[in-house]
Amino acid sequence: MRRRELFTLIGSILAWPLTAHSQEPPVPVVGYVTAGTPEVSLNAVKAFLEGLGETGFVEGRNVTIEYRWARNDRARLPELVADLVNRHVAVIATPGSVPAAVEAKAATTTIPIVFSTAGDPVRLGIVTSFSRPGGNITGVASMNHELLAKRFELLVEAVPTVRRIAVLVNPNSTSAESTVSQAQRVAGESGRQIEVLYARTDGDIDAAFAVLPEKHVDALLVTPATLFLNRRVELAAYAARLALPAIYFERESAEAGGLMSYGPDELDQYRQAGVYTGRILKGEKPAELPVLRPEKFCLVINLRTAKSLGLTLPRITLSRADAVIE
Repeated sequence: MRRRELFTLIGSILAWPLTAHSQEPPVPVVGYVTAGTPEVSLNAVKAFLEGLGETGFVEGRNVTIEYRWARNDRARLPELVADLVNRHVAVIATPGSVPAAVEAKAATTTIPIVFSTAGDPVRLGIVTSFSRPGGNITGVASMNHELLAKRFELLVEAVPTVRRIAVLVNPNSTSAESTVSQAQRVAGESGRQIEVLYARTDGDIDAAFAVLPEKHVDALLVTPATLFLNRRVELAAYAARLALPAIYFERESAEAGGLMSYGPDELDQYRQAGVYTGRILKGEKPAELPVLRPEKFCLVINLRTAKSLGLTLPRITLSRADAVIE
């Protein structure tokens, strides 16, 4: 070998580690898509980012988040999900939105998907099983839709005089039909009646409560839906105006002025979705990550609201509370 060629080869070998170290790995991009709005999702996003942080990923440093909001318009979800797929994001996360999870699963079989849903993902057809979800999707199941009977029981226990209960349902929900059937069955077993209120838009909510006085109901049960979470302040105000004791599906509604809420720790569900997203970014396969289920459910009671309604809640109900707002 000629001396010049030898020196060139040695120089290349010596320079190679410097070149390799100077090339930073590309920053992964996570697509975050939900049916809700950014204004009411601040806590959910914060919890999701906390979960990502637990696995070593920090937004703006070593991971980029592309946010997509349907703003309560479910018809926009296919377009939003398709945009993320076309951008070849590393993971699609759908915190708190069953429709977004369904759309994501239909849109791609290769990009990993992490969901956080209110219902049973097996019954909804999102995964094949909890232990081995299969395919490119896994996540966290709050089982929130499955808790209607318990909410009904708690509401009746807290206010035994109620006889006719309004049940607010979003007909766009994938669990709407089973929710109504469950409500009818539970009401019949307890000797109560229900009045089903359907609302798929903000306008529907306003219209439903405008005619509610004519329905002669004496309590309200709000079923899980992103729309109702987004309108929690207005729903609590409507219930107060009509002097209706009400139970909701997540803590934030009780904090907004609702009488009671019962459900899993939703923010922890979003945090767990962030952890799963980080683990997948590190190379784990969604098919091998079991779907997580909540281990604890929380009852929150707003005593200020009880007082404004002129209610004295039974001691047994208060003893069940995990948190009391005074």
